[in-house]
Amino acid sequence: MEEKQHIGQLFDRIAPTYDALNHGLSLSVDKCWRRRVVKLMPPASRVLDVAVGTADLSIEMLRQTKAQQVVGLDLSREMMAIGEKKVTKSGYGEQVEFVLGNAQEMPFADASFDGVTCAYGCRNFSDLDAGLREMYRVLKPGGQVTILEFSYPSNRIVRAVYDLYFSHVLPWIGRMVSRDKTAYTYLNKSVKSFVWGEAFAKRLRQAGFVQETFVPLTFGITTVYSAKKS
Repeated sequence: MEEKQHIGQLFDRIAPTYDALNHGLSLSVDKCWRRRVVKLMPPASRVLDVAVGTADLSIEMLRQTKAQQVVGLDLSREMMAIGEKKVTKSGYGEQVEFVLGNAQEMPFADASFDGVTCAYGCRNFSDLDAGLREMYRVLKPGGQVTILEFSYPSNRIVRAVYDLYFSHVLPWIGRMVSRDKTAYTYLNKSVKSFVWGEAFAKRLRQAGFVQETFVPLTFGITTVYSAKKS
């Protein structure tokens, strides 16, 4: 998918309206999903938040005291600039560091982090397997990777409504609010073309992870994946 080659620029363009659209289009259910993900995480000292964006997951980890220090990695300067303001306002400014970088070539040493997270970023990797291998590399032995990503409902009726919303309603609202003609059309395409469920768990195993599990949320609209580094 061509947009993935310029994903940082795409998110730079929609950064000013990203949070409002993200919460509005999901009816704020995305906040519940993030809280659920963090509850499933073991406490860790230093956590890498891949595709940190505007830092919602980082803030939730600190709020639930599941991390003492968070390093957020992203390709979008504008998204991270908003994230920095949010963590400062939340009182966690001293506990979050933002790093501009590519998830498929992370600027970190081996075994640098006690935990790794990623919320809605994996489908944006131009090479998913390379990104998962990098997560494995920078994670300490025994550490957990926790990933939240869109998936597809198994119920045919729910899937039909989901398809209608993602194919027509979401792109139209996204274009109207963000004034960007391509970003939310890309979102629809990226979800439809991405692997989910057991297929994603298999990719985790191929990257070296063990004890992989996945838990669908809200009729399977999104899924939480977790795995360990042996």
